[in-house]
Amino acid sequence: MFPLVEAVNGLVRDLVRKRLEESGGDWSSFALGTSEALVTKADIDALEGKILATGYRFSSSSNASARDRPEIYKSTDDADADGGGAFAHPDAPTASPDEAGRELCGCGDNVVRRNTNIVGIARYVRTSEDVIDYMRNGVPAGTIAIIADSGGTLTAPILEQFTAVICAGGTVRSHLGILTREFGIPCLMNAKLSGVRDGDSVEVEVSAPAKTAEAYQAGQEMTAHIWRLPR
Repeated sequence: MFPLVEAVNGLVRDLVRKRLEESGGDWSSFALGTSEALVTKADIDALEGKILATGYRFSSSSNASARDRPEIYKSTDDADADGGGAFAHPDAPTASPDEAGRELCGCGDNVVRRNTNIVGIARYVRTSEDVIDYMRNGVPAGTIAIIADSGGTLTAPILEQFTAVICAGGTVRSHLGILTREFGIPCLMNAKLSGVRDGDSVEVEVSAPAKTAEAYQAGQEMTAHIWRLPR
């Protein structure tokens, strides 16, 4: 379990136990009737306050979240360091071009193993405005969407139109990982990218083994590579 999830679950369980004891009722009546009255929005806000008081800041699951409440979200300025929308992850593996001209520029966790790698055009999808524009004008053929949202909500309306997806967050079991698997869209989660600009041709190693739950639990790396191709 991720530390944040464990912390939130622990705080919620403690709160529920306390409210249930104070109410004098049983679990069935609490769960099926009184829970919304006994555990209020103010209580949940207070739990969030405890987390934020430790110095933790949430990773945004959508641009709207960070825009509406910027004080509780991690800064995304480093993801736009070059002003052109390219991610610059400090741990992204990089290398000089190989004999085929492919330049290693990142890696990620493969959701489903495919027979062959995927080649396409990298296009960053960061905002709801980007999605609306693609809904109006269509997603260009061969688009490999690069997004930061592991929840899948932002890109859901156009997800089926992507040739592949590279996501900078989450795991193969995240919402987006599940959606891409069910739609049959090649996808890398938890990607670390550096230097891929909007419009670059890229090759995604979806022929690599899919990362397993056991690998996550053991902290074992099972990475698929991402290369930038010569123009």
